[in-house]
Amino acid sequence: MKRRQFVGALGAACSLVALGCRGKQFATVKTPGQADMVGSHTAGSETFKPLVEEATAKLLDRNCSQVVPAGMAPPPPKRICFVAVENKSSEEIGDFKDQIYQIIDTRILDSHVFQPVNKRFVDAGLAQTRLRPDQLFLPEGMRQFVAVMEQQGQPFDYLLYATLTSGTTHKNKDYQRDYLLTLEMVEVRSGTYDKQSAELSKGYHHSRFSRMINNTFSR
Repeated sequence: MKRRQFVGALGAACSLVALGCRGKQFATVKTPGQADMVGSHTAGSETFKPLVEEATAKLLDRNCSQVVPAGMAPPPPKRICFVAVENKSSEEIGDFKDQIYQIIDTRILDSHVFQPVNKRFVDAGLAQTRLRPDQLFLPEGMRQFVAVMEQQGQPFDYLLYATLTSGTTHKNKDYQRDYLLTLEMVEVRSGTYDKQSAELSKGYHHSRFSRMINNTFSR
């Protein structure tokens, strides 16, 4: 009986492989409002877009409320130096890292309350000081970076960090991964900071066919 199950599963697997070899790759253009493709093994746009939108909206909503007396012009936008997107999750995020940066940067610009420092100036400042983003929390590192940015004509009021983390829960072959995107905004002069985050959970499941093959070969 076990031999029959083994042969049957092996035959089915070979048939699928053969069909896959004859398959052709194709692409489709998404229409507005169409759902994003869901990544089968790692996070994709279906995960990162909601995280970025929610965390950025929370941060801006809490800091954009200003009461301007009648007859007075609103104060000039506070300048934010968005330093880095740090990936501390269990997955490689590839080209999504730059996309996350650009989306957050654009949302800050659209707020009209904050003015982001151009990323090219930020990268040049870090390169000139030879500092890592985490070293800006040290007093000496902060002083060096602020001085260099002022020399470039790019003074700023806040530092902004984005950090992606994850936690994984396993259930046999299936697992759930909880993604957390955290935005930390540090006021340069006082050292006070604000922190906002967004969380999204995603389940990854093995197909019934994969389970049948695994169970057969493990006997």
